[in-house]
Amino acid sequence: MDVSSIIEPLNDAQRLAVSAPDQAVLVLAGAGSGKTRVLVHRIAWHIKINQVSPYHILAVTFTNKAANEMRSRIEDLLQIPARSMWIGTFHGLAHRLLRQHAKDAQLPDNFQVMDSDDQLRVVKRLLKSMNIDDNKWPPKQVQWFINAQKEEGIRARHMADDGDFYQRQMLAIYRSYEDFCQRSGLVDFAELLLRAHEVLRDNPELLTFYRQRFQHVLVDEFQDTNTIQYAWLRLLTEGFNNLFVVGDDDQSIYGWRGAKIENLFAFQKHYPDHQVIRLEQNYRSTGHILKAANTLIAHNDARMGKQLWTDSGDGEAISLYAAFNEQDEAWFVVEKIRQWIADGGLRSEAAILYRSNAQSRQFEERLMTAAIPYRVYGGLRFFERMEVKNALAYLRLASHHDDDPSFERVVNTPTRGIGAKTLDDMRLLARDNALSLWQAAEHMLIHSMLTPRAANALSGFLNLIRQLGQDTSSLPLHETVKHVVERSGLIELYQKEKQDKGETRVENLEELVNAARLFDPDLIDENNLGELDLFLNHAALEAGDMQAEADQDCVQLMTLHSAKGLEF
Repeated sequence: MDVSSIIEPLNDAQRLAVSAPDQAVLVLAGAGSGKTRVLVHRIAWHIKINQVSPYHILAVTFTNKAANEMRSRIEDLLQIPARSMWIGTFHGLAHRLLRQHAKDAQLPDNFQVMDSDDQLRVVKRLLKSMNIDDNKWPPKQVQWFINAQKEEGIRARHMADDGDFYQRQMLAIYRSYEDFCQRSGLVDFAELLLRAHEVLRDNPELLTFYRQRFQHVLVDEFQDTNTIQYAWLRLLTEGFNNLFVVGDDDQSIYGWRGAKIENLFAFQKHYPDHQVIRLEQNYRSTGHILKAANTLIAHNDARMGKQLWTDSGDGEAISLYAAFNEQDEAWFVVEKIRQWIADGGLRSEAAILYRSNAQSRQFEERLMTAAIPYRVYGGLRFFERMEVKNALAYLRLASHHDDDPSFERVVNTPTRGIGAKTLDDMRLLARDNALSLWQAAEHMLIHSMLTPRAANALSGFLNLIRQLGQDTSSLPLHETVKHVVERSGLIELYQKEKQDKGETRVENLEELVNAARLFDPDLIDENNLGELDLFLNHAALEAGDMQAEADQDCVQLMTLHSAKGLEF
């Protein structure tokens, strides 16, 4: 049989992986080494050479984009429809399985899938019904706890009460959450995976059917799998030795969201009769870049070992600029980009990568000064970020009590027990009497128009704002910002968010203080305004419409995490 159409476009290592015998295979695929091509051609090899029906193949990816690309490539390569094949994300395939076997999974046929926002709303409603103070038990923290347990395959009934108060309260909430979702036919993302594992584990006939059906199971980005995902894969392939995984221990960057690099090592123990194939030829980078990358990654402990190389030459040498400070760094980078554009280069072919979102501000300011369009990939510009806008609203309200948009934004951030009815009455009073919201609030307090509880909450908010204004009246700008950020409760609010978002928000608030420290009011020709007002105006203008459209030729800004898999 002619196999040239499948193996001819491949290098030697890729051919070895594609044509490997039917056994467990671990493909260690370095960045830019053609792993998607290997997966597609491996599937094509099974279908065309081994005469395996597409019905008997299961392929798992981590994004819908990757799944669609895989289907498209299979259709182009084999000229067969691939739409009905079981190719998709873990969540997508788990959902498909549960839809087909809802009764076995103890779910209603019309069960509803909740996204993250839906799940958070359910948690908030549940805390309220349980009379639990969401200031002490932040809903996002509860959401994180529930999802973390599910990703480890742990139900509330599996958890023991060890006497720890925090654990006991979280366990009680988790139990109530499970009961509510079961009664309501609701399934969150983490539940999709856990329930898909349980329905196979607890139904031997169903498990036998799918083990016989999926004769070949292929997985992309295996280093990013979590505990329940790997458990599901093992359940499907146990005793059949038919798991083909592609991963790279050097690209494991998602441990903070549950990914287990240990799964790469566990694979070799759980599938002792396996083959390891290394894809080390890189098609994306130059020799100089690869040599630097190899040298740096060699310092990592417990590596499985790989040495990337390319036959496309060394390319330009890597430039290293040791900047004096962050402003100097931003100036240097933007000047390089300006020269690139002047020489005929496209702005869209230039990218600025940084560790955390908070670091984008310096580059954004310099790009705006240089009138170079840019776009923050996968995120908001610095002064558009929620936590930054909240802090700016506190600053405005502390110096201008009649600023209604700022009042609306922070009156319940953090939550302080000012209810929707109180706010509606306040808005109505303000509208009918041409008052600001602040004036309406004072009027309601003076004339005892509120319940004692609502009056205490509103009075506490007004006193906080007054105190912030008094405390900062003679402070330098950056100390004013620092004081307001800390005393407003914003730092404490975001520190309670256990997920990475909380840490990122705190970093952004710290960078706002830094922005105030570096702010030069002399650069703005508005002599009639104070330094704080000049800074607030500067922030408002920077949060304007300067961000380029998605299809516009513009410089791309993003974190290193966001840049994974992209090319420039």
